[in-house]
Amino acid sequence: MVTAFRYFEANDINPTKKQVADKYQERMHGTIPKKPDQVPKKERKPKASDFFEVYDKFVKESGEKNAWTTATYAKMETMRRDLKAFKKNLKFSDLTDSTLAEFVAYLRDVKRLRTPRKKKGNREEYDHDDIIGLKNSSIEKKLRFLRWFLNWATENGYNTNMTYKAFKPTLKTTQKKVIFLTKEELDKLYNLDIEALNDTIKLYDMDGNEYEKEIKEKEAMARARDLFCFCAFTSLRYSDVVEVRRSDIQNGVMTITTQKTHDRLPIVLHKNAKAILKKYEKTDFPQGKALPYMTNQQMNRCLKDLGEICGFTTPYTITGYRNGTRYDEVYPKYELIGTHAGRRTFIC
Repeated sequence: MVTAFRYFEANDINPTKKQVADKYQERMHGTIPKKPDQVPKKERKPKASDFFEVYDKFVKESGEKNAWTTATYAKMETMRRDLKAFKKNLKFSDLTDSTLAEFVAYLRDVKRLRTPRKKKGNREEYDHDDIIGLKNSSIEKKLRFLRWFLNWATENGYNTNMTYKAFKPTLKTTQKKVIFLTKEELDKLYNLDIEALNDTIKLYDMDGNEYEKEIKEKEAMARARDLFCFCAFTSLRYSDVVEVRRSDIQNGVMTITTQKTHDRLPIVLHKNAKAILKKYEKTDFPQGKALPYMTNQQMNRCLKDLGEICGFTTPYTITGYRNGTRYDEVYPKYELIGTHAGRRTFIC
């Protein structure tokens, strides 16, 4: 204590009680102890047995490190729900060949789909195969997500069970068909006068049979058409188009950084792309955006209606495998059009 007082005396300081106490601690112990609330708490490392806690840590760290998109976070959350529904108290040591095979069987035969695969005709109800179980191609994606997590867990010392590395079930799949519009189809869609459509119109199916279709959501269909065509005229993905800002466009050139690959691209705008932008130039969108926003799901629904109205009924056979069984289903082209078909149309 005497040494502490000498310090203040030598430096001509009239100390407070706290300064004296802190200086005494420093002289005695070499440091000034921090208050409890000043001591940073160490993050508790999950135990290897806490499978889902480790999974959450993987999502947090990998997501921040690799700048995951919202879509990637959503996929990993769905994967977590699937694993939890399969076995509530899952452990790394549980992942034997037999358990992994059981997980595949769960995905194939038990998992209920949040979005039914398709409707049967005009009925509102669904058959069992439409709402239960994933296709082989979807199961393969789930297993890739699981391997991704387990590789991370192994590298970070949480997992020592290497069985998953050799687990490769036979899952027959087929290459996904690339759906895009021809130049004639794109022109027809771009020039479609949606406002002039009657509330009920006559159309023809793949076999040439006539039927009536009720037209709804004209405004939404017009927005979906414009967004799709903008994708087709610029090569952009839907996720980039809905983020375009007016400040990104200068002298007929649009410069953006893509959401998926983070590439910075200058794009010389096609005259039709310019016309779409001009259509909305007086509309005030949030954050200075240049085009309207709609959800992926709503846009896909509207695109199918638009394709049906435009008569895109060319039959396409889609081959898939489920539960070891091959199936071939024939769809009219409009049923297969989605947001990404816009970018594919530009490329193809």
